[in-house]
Amino acid sequence: MTTETNSATHRTSGRTRRQFLAEIGCLASVPVAAAAAGTPFIQTVRGPVPASDLGMTLAHEHVMCDFIGAAETRRSRWEVEAVVRRMQPVLAAARERGVRGFVDCTPAHIGRDPRVLQQLAKATGLHIVTNTGYYGGAGDLFVPDPAYTESAEQLADRWIREWKDGIEETGVKPGFIKTGVDEIAEGAALSAIDEKLVRASALASKGTGLAVVCHTGGGPAALAAVKTFIRELGDPDRFIVAHSDGHSLPVNREVASRGAWVSFDALSRRPTEEHVALVQAMAPDHAGRLLLSHDNGWYWVGQENGGEVRDFNHLTDVFLPALRAAGGSETLIRQLTVENPARAFGIRA
Repeated sequence: MTTETNSATHRTSGRTRRQFLAEIGCLASVPVAAAAAGTPFIQTVRGPVPASDLGMTLAHEHVMCDFIGAAETRRSRWEVEAVVRRMQPVLAAARERGVRGFVDCTPAHIGRDPRVLQQLAKATGLHIVTNTGYYGGAGDLFVPDPAYTESAEQLADRWIREWKDGIEETGVKPGFIKTGVDEIAEGAALSAIDEKLVRASALASKGTGLAVVCHTGGGPAALAAVKTFIRELGDPDRFIVAHSDGHSLPVNREVASRGAWVSFDALSRRPTEEHVALVQAMAPDHAGRLLLSHDNGWYWVGQENGGEVRDFNHLTDVFLPALRAAGGSETLIRQLTVENPARAFGIRA
């Protein structure tokens, strides 16, 4: 499969790219009655809330995952009430510790279910955010067939329709776009399908104002994804590089310098002192580009009672006390946990 051209005269479905961009500007008008005109808002599974009300937020977590693959996953593989029953106490524990925002990064074809998230949001009072988009990591196991045959413009159309009309029959609107890319060698290009997904995410982001969270396997893929997104004229402020804990400091600094977000989202998976050092190294110049989370959870479809679930409490119970002990100010902590997520996921009408 060859990489698609970025030419403004490239045609898909009889339309030029210029026509497509003009169309999404009209198609993506959204119901934002709950937010004042021009005021950033967060699209949660229960509706929009002002970004200023989001509160302390976990920027990359999972309630449920189904790893069987795009070809076989289906709603009949889990029971909504069983997932809610298992996960509600785990989410409630985070809520009790002061967490208010919860970004659920489980994408379509890996167990995204707005019905589950709506019930949990109502039961816990959390501002839970779900997504649209396709995930290209893990060797493309979770990429559905249409992604290979449709153009980037057609994929963006799909995701914009979810933003306009809601996900499937639920009416729940996504609050961001989730995609992913596989790791590549230094200096290599993204695979054709991964590049297409990133390009589609840029188009959909421009048509909706939604942020993009991009799974990355390593530094070279992260930089390639950022550059592809910007080449497609995506706003780098709308691009979040997930799993940046595993990238080198030069890569993270370049991502932030280009205006994208650096997400340290494996807080409970590495020694705490390593994450404190990561924040300390980035904060002097790039504190306004950092996000924190665990990449934890999750109810594992196919395992008895969802298998082993990792909680969402390391940030509040371990990491923030360690950061304070290392000299991190309350101003910095509020920026990392409250202000930055509101900016990163805030949508401007």
